[in-house]
Amino acid sequence: MLLKIWGRPTSTNTQRVLWTLAEADVPYELTLASATTGATGYAWRGHAPYGVVGTEAYQAMNPNDTVPTIDDGGFVLWESNAIVAWLARRYAPVWLYGGNEETFARALQWMIWTNHSLDPAMHTVVMHLERLPAEQRSNAVVDAARQDAVRKLKLMEAHLARSHWFAGDAFSIGDIPPGISVQRFFHFDLERPPLPRVEEWMARLRERDGFRRHVAPREKHLI
Repeated sequence: MLLKIWGRPTSTNTQRVLWTLAEADVPYELTLASATTGATGYAWRGHAPYGVVGTEAYQAMNPNDTVPTIDDGGFVLWESNAIVAWLARRYAPVWLYGGNEETFARALQWMIWTNHSLDPAMHTVVMHLERLPAEQRSNAVVDAARQDAVRKLKLMEAHLARSHWFAGDAFSIGDIPPGISVQRFFHFDLERPPLPRVEEWMARLRERDGFRRHVAPREKHLI
């Protein structure tokens, strides 16, 4: 049975799952789903959203009414990090974390860190530069978020001085969430200090097919 995923290609959380599916070479069926965004733009600008989210049928699968959600042969799962971890363990443990439980734990560490330490600033930036109506945007809020993001990027720079990838010597699922968030931040071309190790790491990510397809293009982040 073909794995099913509900989400939208401009959602960083959905991108995590799509990139992982590409790495694991798992075929899937994507249903475009969103209450806020559609093929031509944001609902607040008058564009029709993809829909599905907000329906009783979707809420029965995902009570949070967010994306993504997957149905893997009858096993329904939401929350992007949980989905990425599930896909890695089921379909590509050697490829996506070396089949090593310590590497898996370190990867999960950085995935969770991205959610709680890196993404809040990135989310603020994208909302105030891209998604909110003009009258709700604030340059001061953007600059505060930029400074917070830079602090996190410096932490990443220091870590990459000790480790070629985030969970060790090889690419793993631990590189997927932070890689997507940093790519989005870079698209805005905001002021940042030199980050040579982060830049080198991002260059390596850009060599991966899943990244090129689902994360690299500007239109995957900015509409």
